[in-house]
Amino acid sequence: MVTLTSPVQAYPSGSFGGNNGNPHTTVPAPTSTASPTTAPTTTTSSTAPPNSNSASLPFNIPPKSTLNGKLVFAHYFPPYPISIDNANPSSDYYTTQYLAANGENNNHVGYGGFLRDRPTPRPSLLDAQWRQRDLENEVRQAISAGIDGFSVDIMSSVSDTSWWGSAVPTALINAAATVDPNFKIMLMPDMNGIFKTMTPAQLAAEMKVYASMPSTFKLGDGRLVVSPFLAENKTASWWSQFISEMKTSYRINVAFVPVFLDAAANRNAFASISYGMSNWGNRNPAGNPVSASNPDSPMALADAAHALGKIWMQPVSFQDSRPIQSIYDESQNSQNLQNTWQIAIASNSEWVQLTTWNDYSEGTSFAPSAGHGLALLDMSAYGLYSFRTGAAPEIVRDTAYLSYRNQLISAVPINVSSAPMTLRQWSSPARDTVEVLTYLTAPAVVNVKVGSTTTTCNAPAGMSSCLAPLKVGSITATVVRGAAEVSRVASHTAVTASPYNQNLEYLVDSSRR
Repeated sequence: MVTLTSPVQAYPSGSFGGNNGNPHTTVPAPTSTASPTTAPTTTTSSTAPPNSNSASLPFNIPPKSTLNGKLVFAHYFPPYPISIDNANPSSDYYTTQYLAANGENNNHVGYGGFLRDRPTPRPSLLDAQWRQRDLENEVRQAISAGIDGFSVDIMSSVSDTSWWGSAVPTALINAAATVDPNFKIMLMPDMNGIFKTMTPAQLAAEMKVYASMPSTFKLGDGRLVVSPFLAENKTASWWSQFISEMKTSYRINVAFVPVFLDAAANRNAFASISYGMSNWGNRNPAGNPVSASNPDSPMALADAAHALGKIWMQPVSFQDSRPIQSIYDESQNSQNLQNTWQIAIASNSEWVQLTTWNDYSEGTSFAPSAGHGLALLDMSAYGLYSFRTGAAPEIVRDTAYLSYRNQLISAVPINVSSAPMTLRQWSSPARDTVEVLTYLTAPAVVNVKVGSTTTTCNAPAGMSSCLAPLKVGSITATVVRGAAEVSRVASHTAVTASPYNQNLEYLVDSSRR
């Protein structure tokens, strides 16, 4: 056994207080023939909701009376629901088609399979309305994590019956109304798809269908929020016609909140028609600095929007890894997540969009999954409630979160047909590290055993990060205060020298799950 002493990164008290370059990956439509369902007739959940009490977190969930009115949405991507075909996990579409290297008639052989993670598996359900039950459960999961609503990516016409995903926005709005009327669905037409060929009047006809639904997100004055993804695919003049069409043809007043890939290049042209603005954002610490020294930095983008008199919706992200494009960002364990929450707070952003809830093709999901369970949402909760209350929560339970990859970046996969992943050119440098992110009531010693190597950190009270080199083998971290072990977390999978596929997504485990 080798013992290393690693520097520990302590985050200051209250520390939670670009352009990603590529829009959503084009998603092949599954061949499943299961039909979409209509609004539910029962409120029975298909699975038990996640543990929503404070016992799973290092702090007590603040009462609603202490929330400051700021909102957190999570970007919902319809192609990846909890289940695609309602089959058992060993034989469902995720397992046999999306995760398998030869899935979907070998369409994904060149990159070793379409996905590297999936929603937390569930057994097949007897309920005929299983799609609706799953959506209701996702609403419960989001509510449990402190999220106010989903910003749903609308990818196809509401009248399209050729793909079950076309019905998801409507079904999701119905699910929110069933579970909790306070949970809202923000309309986000995807301008990288079918809508970019439509006229303003045609898009208005699409959006008006959702406008009268009870859980569609509206401002307090009744204005319907429309927040198009990749808004710059149409000119500001085109969008002005859309807003006018909504009002004159349907008597619907719109609060327009465009989401740009390049906010700096488009904000001035769109300012006169916009209630607020947002950027899709980067997925690495270098692209998310916490200062505004660069005019294209996230802080500067938020400041510029505020100077124009607009609200700002800050993207908060964990990671990004795309097998189909063979590219990834180096998020440096939880560092990108910490940075983006800190930016949301320091910039006084009014809204946050978690990017994303469930886009597994880009490896950006926060939703409960096979790779990180509920631990990622738990790890993000400190930043979320710091944002929603204006103050960092008091830490009352010693807690440790473990983040790591299941292979070294240089590992050679057994599946030699898989194209090697390359680091995005503007990313932080690649690194092989294990991180133990601790929330401690008092100082303690963190011991991180990776394979046969142990790294020791002296961690202060509060939030801090202990880094250790990634090695082959299992990972265990213990937090010791005096003679007592106060926290322990272990990897749910070992680091392997010979992975079947290259997988550069970070996995997460919690000492409280």
